[in-house]
Amino acid sequence: MTELNFKGKEFVYNHHLAVPFRPLVPHPEKGIGPVALDGNLVIHGDNLHALKALLPLYAGKVDCIFIDPPYNTGNEGWCYNDNVNAPMIREWLASNPIGIEDGLRHDKWCAMMWPRLRLLHELLSDTGSFWVTLDDNEIHRARMMLDGIFGESNFVACCIWHKNYSPKPSAQFFSDDHDYILVYAKDKLTWRPNMLGRTESMNARYSNPDNDPRGAWKPGDLSARNYYSEGTYSIRCPSGRLIEGPPGGNYWRVKEAKLWEMNRDNRIWWGEDGNNVPSIKRFLSEVRGRVPQTLWEYDEVGHTQDAKKELISILKPEKAEDVFITPKPVALISKVLDLATDENSVVLDSFSGSGTTAHAVLEANKRDNGNRRFILVEMEDYADKLTAERVRRVIEGYPFKGSQRTELLRERLNWKAISNAGDLVHKVEAIENLHGHEYDRIKKEVKDGELIVTGEKTVEERTDGLGGAFTYCTLGDPVELDKVLTGETLPSYEGLGAALFHMATSHALDPAKVREADFYLGAVAGQHVWLIYKPDLDWLKSPESALTLSRAKEFAATAPDARHLVIAPARFVSQKMLAEQNIPVEFVPLPFALYRIDRS
Repeated sequence: MTELNFKGKEFVYNHHLAVPFRPLVPHPEKGIGPVALDGNLVIHGDNLHALKALLPLYAGKVDCIFIDPPYNTGNEGWCYNDNVNAPMIREWLASNPIGIEDGLRHDKWCAMMWPRLRLLHELLSDTGSFWVTLDDNEIHRARMMLDGIFGESNFVACCIWHKNYSPKPSAQFFSDDHDYILVYAKDKLTWRPNMLGRTESMNARYSNPDNDPRGAWKPGDLSARNYYSEGTYSIRCPSGRLIEGPPGGNYWRVKEAKLWEMNRDNRIWWGEDGNNVPSIKRFLSEVRGRVPQTLWEYDEVGHTQDAKKELISILKPEKAEDVFITPKPVALISKVLDLATDENSVVLDSFSGSGTTAHAVLEANKRDNGNRRFILVEMEDYADKLTAERVRRVIEGYPFKGSQRTELLRERLNWKAISNAGDLVHKVEAIENLHGHEYDRIKKEVKDGELIVTGEKTVEERTDGLGGAFTYCTLGDPVELDKVLTGETLPSYEGLGAALFHMATSHALDPAKVREADFYLGAVAGQHVWLIYKPDLDWLKSPESALTLSRAKEFAATAPDARHLVIAPARFVSQKMLAEQNIPVEFVPLPFALYRIDRS
């Protein structure tokens, strides 16, 4: 596989391993509802450190990752701030922010993204998917990095988002009217996107001319476009007509034996007179849904102009410039959620910006009574006053007086749309039937060559909130394990245990399995993990904190056929004695830095 090389890659390749664990510190007054680290989260802090902080609880548990990183246009003013111990990288820190004249801006972008993508990959579940929006500045480099991290075989699609509904008047050569959405699976063999709903016009193409008891069907082509070695036979129709195979005749897409097997099951259509080229009957009852396409139009997933208007209507800033400059439409992320989540999925956005992902998750839960959870990470100062504030207002409702409008359909009136006017009318009628009760009126208008359908609701004082809760967190001091025994840092039992459990097993700690009084953390793949620890320096220096023979026997007795890993400040029993007595216990000294596993 072709590999992407960039300046600084050798210094950042395993930098995610050197990033210290930092605990999540809740701020109850800034969230809504009780503190719950296993619920919705908004985290203020460097996203590299935040992702490392999430590993102990969420490694391998995130179902959908959506990120909208800096596009690196040269005009965003983003900074490279990673604490990489290399002279060249140190020089980069002095040249912030990164602008259009920076000859290394693409290298810096890759160096910034690489360790974050490594951690995101580790957080993603085996059946999860990863989505990232970009434009032409970095799409090609991102594709090569993701091929290297996820594996080229796990690339799923590159979707095109048509984000503007009119050309940019400032464009010099072409108006850039689209962005990209790269899609990768953790394992493409186990992941499939959800099927989309079918329209009435799609279903209307099915009929039942032969009164098949399985219901309506439509013919599917049996001919193969290209050579197929087992599809080179001739076919005799029920009427007696012979349809020649190659050379000069048809190739078929199924084996001959399969064709006649399907014919016996009445799944082959020969025409009413039995003289047609055969086709496969595809039954509507067996159609799962509509396969998603890679072209996403703004009338379906929103556009940039309306995304900013929506954000302004929620936050009511004194000046429009005070809000996030490039928010994504809720409809765009809703489309991702429709394709990539179910009612109980965990959704992560580590470049959360204006908080659109949380808004989309809350809307999705409202629609289907789901229990999706969001995790947002934002490092900028506006994490509280913009990102979290939007989430608060969307949950609780916000002051508003006037007509609240929600765009339900935007369709360009080209010749194709006019030719299928009946389909368009059915689409509008379906919207009215589905959403009419939610609004005071459904407005339909044609403007600038587009049909726009809008739901309008008169609001006198405030909008209705979507409901929900979230916990607002910052990042605590690093858990520097080699300083535990000096007393410089004494994290909580669960905080230290979560970090050690993940480092030892590469899995997230399940807080429900922890028994602090018994020094038990949990089990993975037949191995039980124990931590003899209390956040008390005098206790840590006492004999009570050591692994003894009797304690080892107690631990092993809980699961005699399993392996047991015991982390403790000291031990009064040798590994040799444990082996001689067939006690399946392995001692690991605390600090765990002496036993750190490199999983690169």
